[in-house]
Amino acid sequence: MPLPSEISLDNKVAVVTGGSSGIGAATVRALAQAGARVAVGYNKGRERAEALIGELPGSGHRAIQLRLEDSATLRAAEVQVRKAYGRADILVNSAGFTKPIPHGDLDALDDATFDAVMTANVRGVFAMIRAMTPLMRETGDAVIVNISSISGFTGGGSSIVYCASKGALDTMTLSLARALAPQIRVVCVSPAAVATDFVAGRGRPQLEKIAQTTPLNRVMEAEEVALAVLACVTHLRGATGTRIVVDNGRHL
Repeated sequence: MPLPSEISLDNKVAVVTGGSSGIGAATVRALAQAGARVAVGYNKGRERAEALIGELPGSGHRAIQLRLEDSATLRAAEVQVRKAYGRADILVNSAGFTKPIPHGDLDALDDATFDAVMTANVRGVFAMIRAMTPLMRETGDAVIVNISSISGFTGGGSSIVYCASKGALDTMTLSLARALAPQIRVVCVSPAAVATDFVAGRGRPQLEKIAQTTPLNRVMEAEEVALAVLACVTHLRGATGTRIVVDNGRHL
């Protein structure tokens, strides 16, 4: 068994959805620094994805459009990855969507918003995994990391449907860990409020206020979540169907 200092991702290929910003971009940087070639998935942020690739160490990185609501584009993306790299060792599902809605205002959570959040956070993740599984099985030692949230088990978050979507993602992670073993491990990383622009209207002052309610009394940064993802890939090799919570103790 190699020591941690001897573990690298040289010759590995990673695909990151939502890779052009936030937790996804931090994860792209971490994977590239560890030696992986990364396909940076984006929906509308092509320029951000290409700018990020220009900053990465190593070579062989590329931007790839992933529209989670359109399964055909995800199947086409698998073809692109296969042609470009011939393999896929790591899939990080970081793309997602939410809309801040007070939990008590049921009328504000209309059907269109409910469907959009569930499509992005659940159906789209499943469709991406379904598209990539054949290629990932070929490696015999692949890993999928789903970016979830403590909202999935606390019921607190930006909206009721966001909480529901992350609860569904956690359960889907369990099911897929059983279904895809032993060739593919499936785990989820569950942060709390992270210093990104994911939640509209939530800036640094709000994050600092939230941080004061946590045992560790500090803001969670995207890079810390990315390190948890990297640990799932490189160090926690016996983990599958597992939830890794990185929230500065907010769930306590």
